[in-house]
Order: sequence, then C-alpha cells, then structure tokens
Amino acid sequence: MTANLPNILTASRIAAIPVLTALFFVEGDGARWAALVVFALAAATDYFDGHLARTRQWQSKLGQFLDPIADKLLIGALVFLLAAFDRIGGFAIVMALVILCREILISGLREYLAQFSVEVPVSTLAKWKTAIQMLAMGFLIVGDAAPWAQARLLGEIGLTAAAALTLITGYAYLRGAVGHMRGTGTGDGEEGEEETGGRPAARPS
Repeated sequence: MTANLPNILTASRIAAIPVLTALFFVEGDGARWAALVVFALAAATDYFDGHLARTRQWQSKLGQFLDPIADKLLIGALVFLLAAFDRIGGFAIVMALVILCREILISGLREYLAQFSVEVPVSTLAKWKTAIQMLAMGFLIVGDAAPWAQARLLGEIGLTAAAALTLITGYAYLRGAVGHMRGTGTGDGEEGEEETGGRPAARPS
C-alpha cells in the first residue's frame, strides 16, 4: 500500500477535475476559494508523487504512465473552465491556447521518443514555467473574489509569462526530438516531460 502512495497522489489529480468543475458551477466567492484550495492541493501532489517515487524508489510503469496524463488533464480541464466561465478572455485565451498546443506537441514527441527509451532531464526553465503557470491559474480561479482588485490581471500576466516560457522550453524539447528523428540524437534532452515532480523510471507496484 505504501509503495502505491505516489500512484494514489497522481490519481487524485484526475479525481480533482470533477470537483473543480462542480465548484465552477456554484455561485459565490466561497466556491471560488474552495476551487483554489482543490487546485492547490492537486498541484502539490505533482511534486510529492515524483519526490516519493525518486527518494523511496516507489516506481511503477502505471505511475510513469499516469503522471504526465494527470498533469495534462488537470491543466487542460482548468483552461477550458476558465474560458467557459469568462475568467479569461481576449489575449489570455490565446496564451492558454499556446500552452495547450504545446502540451499536445510534447505528448506526441514523448510517445515517439519512448520507443528509443530516451530520458530527458528536467530543465530549470521548465520548472519555472510550471510554477508560474500554476500560480497564474490560481489567481484566475479566484478572480473577482480576491480582496485585491487586480487578481485577474495578475493571473493574465502570469499566464502570458508561462506561455512565453512554454514556447522556449517546447522548442528545446522539439529540437532534441528532431535530432533523434534525423539519427543524430544523443539521448540527452533539454527538458523533461514531468516538469515538477518527475518520474525518471518505472517503480514497483
């Protein structure tokens, strides 16, 4: 059971999606703050599942499979919710679209590189991108319920910064993948797929 804790934490990110969705349909500031708490806890599991997998050697193929999927489902669902409930608009939607397109690109490249057993290290820039992205989405979730007037603006600025880093890190990952496609890859990448916790290898179930 203990060795399965990282998998449980990963699955909890997926389980948080319907809870977040339900809270978006609830009127009132309380629901917004509750959604922020749910999102913050889900985001925290992305660090702890990878940390436990690495430090305790609690690694499994299931965890390696679920971790990036859980991340993308959570971020993708939240972007759609923010747009659908008018908590982002205009240029911020374009920035969110950039982030989503990059996630789809990385998923395709990751699947391609898996056949070569290629592992790419997590870059510091990728970690910053993820941290800024999570913080920005937290501001956007709260929006008008925040005690300060500029929460939404701060969220949109953060989302723009995350999108800029998304393009930079996505290009670095793509460049490494193209090297393998041309037969010149060395197995060393610019960026890891799991950008916060990270699971470098399979762990026993």
